[in-house]
Amino acid sequence: MEVGFFFWPFDVPLIRRMADAADRYGYDMIGIADTPGNAMDPWVAATLIAEATERTRVALCVTNLVSRQPAVSAASIASLDRIAEGRCVLGIGAGHSGTRNLGMAHSSLSEIDQGIRHIKTLLSGEAATLEDGGTAHLPWAANGAAAASDTPKVFLAGSGPRTLALAGAVADGAFINYGVTADTMAQSEGRVRDGAIAAGRDPDQIETWQIASMDCNEDAAAARRKAGAILAFMAGGYILDARDLNTRGVPEHLHGAVRELRRRYSTRPGDADAALVDELGLFDYLAGRFAILGTPDDCLKQLLAAHKAGLRRVMFTVSVAADPAGAVELFGEQVLRRFRAAI
Repeated sequence: MEVGFFFWPFDVPLIRRMADAADRYGYDMIGIADTPGNAMDPWVAATLIAEATERTRVALCVTNLVSRQPAVSAASIASLDRIAEGRCVLGIGAGHSGTRNLGMAHSSLSEIDQGIRHIKTLLSGEAATLEDGGTAHLPWAANGAAAASDTPKVFLAGSGPRTLALAGAVADGAFINYGVTADTMAQSEGRVRDGAIAAGRDPDQIETWQIASMDCNEDAAAARRKAGAILAFMAGGYILDARDLNTRGVPEHLHGAVRELRRRYSTRPGDADAALVDELGLFDYLAGRFAILGTPDDCLKQLLAAHKAGLRRVMFTVSVAADPAGAVELFGEQVLRRFRAAI
């Protein structure tokens, strides 16, 4: 099983501490979120990560095609990959806090489809033209790559049926925001597979990484108090943002509470969001579906259960954990080692 984490790069000391933890504890991937209204520029942070790590894969998890033009992101990930020496992943999403906090609209599915194809063509060293844009060419991008498989991978992040199908159709992998229960993983990964098959691709060649919130803390109450904020952020903006909540696997009796959560949550998570999740009676449901949290023993028990349910790759968001770096270190030291020994 592969385990990674991503975070909002609030400052340089945090970035360096996270990079050290990634390599030291054997995390498989470390990601930087593109959220300019909340944290530092992701490409600056990712460069620091690439220079400070030797083994862990480095991901933009995730950026978008609105505030970052596709050819610019292609050049950026190709440049970063020179530093990280073949360890880079470019995660693309429709846009959430990275666009909404800037007053921008998110991308349509057709724009994402076109953008990912554009980026992958440019990373191969060939010229590419957007329908409503000019022709870009990065002839240097593929220099040193023995084959297309050696260029940076392009993943699509999503939760909706059509987005996940598109990931299977055009991307190298998917960051899936849908939940880590047996039912939710079967549904979401099945949609990626169906998209790949419909496009004539081998579904086993599409990497699927489930996203979950993680807060590992010796003080379980502290982890719980903070967890509500990121659960509201994930559920309100990413996963449960649909007119028909039945298509997102939400029990009928929770539909009203989830709609109210979507109406009131913030793309700049804080204590108010944590209180909102409790007020609406959604904490147990959201935590059970989207989170690994509590003491190291709690986290180990939950992670083993998720693995038994089918979890094979997971990217943990630790952006608003009680102590983001502390959570990554404690999880690495007291949970990850024991988990890998157990499986």
